[in-house]
Amino acid sequence: MFERLPTIPTSQELLDKSFRRASRAADNESMVLNAGNILSDNLANLIRKFPSFENLPPFYREMVDITVGVDKIRISLSRLRWASRQTRLITREYVGKIRRARGTDSTPLRKSAFGRFSSVMRSIEKDMLFLNSARNLLRKMPTIDPETPAILIAGYPNVGKSSFIIRITGAKPEVASYPFTTRRIIVGHFVRDDKKYQVVDTPGLLDRPMSERNEIERQTVAALNHLQGVVLYILDPSEHCGYPLDSQLRLAEDLSNWIKLPMLVVANKVDLKRYSDLAEMSTETGEGVSLVLERLIALLDSKGDGLASSSDADKSIL
Repeated sequence: MFERLPTIPTSQELLDKSFRRASRAADNESMVLNAGNILSDNLANLIRKFPSFENLPPFYREMVDITVGVDKIRISLSRLRWASRQTRLITREYVGKIRRARGTDSTPLRKSAFGRFSSVMRSIEKDMLFLNSARNLLRKMPTIDPETPAILIAGYPNVGKSSFIIRITGAKPEVASYPFTTRRIIVGHFVRDDKKYQVVDTPGLLDRPMSERNEIERQTVAALNHLQGVVLYILDPSEHCGYPLDSQLRLAEDLSNWIKLPMLVVANKVDLKRYSDLAEMSTETGEGVSLVLERLIALLDSKGDGLASSSDADKSIL
């Protein structure tokens, strides 16, 4: 969604570009006209490249707000819009003055216009720098389609989450960085009956109690609620993951209280230890994986039909 955002030049870079091209003009009037048009047009084009935040899907809008701040972007874009209008007004004013000064040296007027252009651009230097920084962060945002049904993988580290994604997608999943943390996100896709599904693992978000997450991470968990999704919570009854089973069960309960999506709890690594209280699978051997996937697809399809709600978080445990 944000991959096509252009690099935002600094104020000085845009000034240098406009003055360099203006210097090729034959007279002072053309120099002012060219410089002013280049500045105002470039600023207007930069503004148009940013999406309308009112029309963004709720998931992406909240992710943008968490990452860089929607209001901050709006304020900076409004200042660029002001600068674009100001350069047009200055251009019109000084072109008129130069035309009325026929027969006299208009170089002082051209220099005055260029000075005012520079003043306007210097006043938005911080906005240009911020927007370019925001652009760089937004371009790194994970590609998660809020309209595509999603399976969110949860559970402590080393319980078999990545193995499950690889097992059902049949390919190495896409890996991308969160723009607001040093964490990674893993996204895989598969198709069933001509319908596309996505599988998302969010390390650092759904693998520890909410009380241990910072404010940004809590907001991100809330943003995940905007997806057409269900949560697959994977347990490791063998405890080979390094975490006691009681801790894993407490995390499942904690997560169900925070993320308002249907949740399915499954015991993995049954090739090492059985756990008859829940549905079982082995991402190592493939045992039970197809059954779990079918149940997840059924939950997703019923959610899309409006039959599942946040109350399913404690009803979808096998």
